[in-house]
Amino acid sequence: VQLQASGGGSVQAGGSLTLSCTVSGVSFDEYAIGWFRRAPGKEREGISCIDNLNRRDGTTHYVDSVKGRFTISRDTAKKTVYLQMHSLKSEDTAVYYCAARSSWWCTDMYNYPVDYWGKGTLVTVSS
Repeated sequence: VQLQASGGGSVQAGGSLTLSCTVSGVSFDEYAIGWFRRAPGKEREGISCIDNLNRRDGTTHYVDSVKGRFTISRDTAKKTVYLQMHSLKSEDTAVYYCAARSSWWCTDMYNYPVDYWGKGTLVTVSS
């Protein structure tokens, strides 16, 4: 099983980036996929997730700090989940990770162990 995250980079405040997480080795539609981040000196936090398609129709969730600025989506044909990030702020600077969990509700991955993690991709937002 592999989750390949990509798309990180450096951007000025107010700019945009799109992260991608390509999943292989599992039945993509059976898994909820989430994005987490670890900012310098802080704990890793879950910021957005999307339910599996087979049981929850891909319902999305966002934490308040990114709501209205980030959009998560999934492409079954490409087995990829995207995180579009707009109006980036310096506090969005972090290593971003994608994760997969076989569960009904994607928000479970905020509180329970995930099944698979991808390697992180660094996002740096300069003010």
